[in-house]
Amino acid sequence: MKKIKLDIVGLSYSQTQSGAYALILNEAKGKRRLPIIIGGFEAQAIAIEMENMKPSRPLTHDLFKNFAETFEIQLKEVIIYNLVEGIFYAKLVCARDNNEVEIDARTSDAIALAVRFNCPIYTYEFILNSAGIIMEEDVAKEKEGAEVKTVKEGAKEKETEEDYKKKTMDELRDLLQKALDREDYEKASKIRDELNRRKKS
Repeated sequence: MKKIKLDIVGLSYSQTQSGAYALILNEAKGKRRLPIIIGGFEAQAIAIEMENMKPSRPLTHDLFKNFAETFEIQLKEVIIYNLVEGIFYAKLVCARDNNEVEIDARTSDAIALAVRFNCPIYTYEFILNSAGIIMEEDVAKEKEGAEVKTVKEGAKEKETEEDYKKKTMDELRDLLQKALDREDYEKASKIRDELNRRKKS
């Protein structure tokens, strides 16, 4: 399968899940964005490296990098290779002495390591088709290059998945666009999941 390169756009704080964040990845040569909900620790590990902050003692991901470099192990790339029931699966492609090994990893950990090793992040078309959100061209251009995102005040509506099930497809599409305009990627991902569920049924 052809790999599609992803870039990190930033992080949005979750208004509905305490301590959770939406990690936003952008298709390098396209308009689609891939929101992934991650924990606070992993979000911090990614943000610290993106902002070139140096903690007083090595974090777990820094320790992994130091260990790998000490034993001359390279992290060549990270691949988000599967999506099952809303859970993303990733693997680390590592190399040493011309031997290449793939290691299973949580997506958030894999990306925290990718930013430290400065290695590319990839996914496949079927994942972007299933979970990607297409941004309007003008919105995408306006937001391009941002590093850390915060959800605006208007994104605090507390609709549940049950509420989404009662809405029509047109209402859901309208809500999806409004969520994207507000950069509420967590809400957008839930609406997207409901739309995908209906398309399959």
